[in-house]
This record gives sequence, C-alpha cells and structure tokens, in this order.
Amino acid sequence: MSRLVMFSVVYLLCFNVFGQNSANNEDVIDSIDRGVIIYEDFCMNCHLVDGEGVKNVIPPLAASDFLMKKRSESLKVVKFGQSGKMVVNGKTYNGSMAAMGLTNQEIADVMNYITNSFGNSNAIKFTEQEVLKIEK
Repeated sequence: MSRLVMFSVVYLLCFNVFGQNSANNEDVIDSIDRGVIIYEDFCMNCHLVDGEGVKNVIPPLAASDFLMKKRSESLKVVKFGQSGKMVVNGKTYNGSMAAMGLTNQEIADVMNYITNSFGNSNAIKFTEQEVLKIEK
C-alpha cells in the first residue's frame, strides 16, 4: 500500500474518530502522519506492512487487545523494549524487542498511528507528556 493511500485511510479514520470540529484534529492527523514514517522506518520490518506480525514469533499490532487495553504497558514496550512472555489476542509470545531509541514525541506519534490503524480504533491521543511519564 502506498504511503499516500495509507495516509488517506488514516486521515479518514481520524476525521471520524476525533470529530470534524475538534480543535486537536489537525494535531492528531499530523502526529499520525509522522507516525506512519516512524512505523515504516522502525516497526514494519518485524510487524509487517499490515501490522500482522509473524505467527507465533512476533505479536500482531493489528486488532491488538494488548495495545488497546494496556496503554501504559504498550508505551513501556515501545520506549524501553521488551523481553519475555507477552499475551496478545489470547496467544503467548516469548521473545524480545529492543528499544528503538525514539524520542518521546516519536513514540507518541507512532502509537497514534498504530492505535488508529490495522483494525484498532483509539479516540484518546497519545502525547509526548504522557510518554515522558512512563518509567521502567
């Protein structure tokens, strides 16, 4: 899927999720647009273009109950990396993910993209300040 098509889909989703008259709508769209680029650079090699991950090896981001129900834990994984068991959509994964060295703003941007893509729908925007508060 081209970046333009992907952005158009994300834009329409944000437009519907965050509302036409939302003062933060443009901020969210900008964040998601930046998040697409971060996802392509840092996440796509393992989690794949469609966010499905690799069966029994790399957990999916697509329609992920972990992402949608464990906000702080999800941020912690992206910020600090993760090693050991993790249950996503009822399946146990036992691997590791290195910290990517992203800034707090980059983490917020990629999380806004991921949680509003691949069958996920999140109406609560991730912010740099929220990521800053996440501790190991």
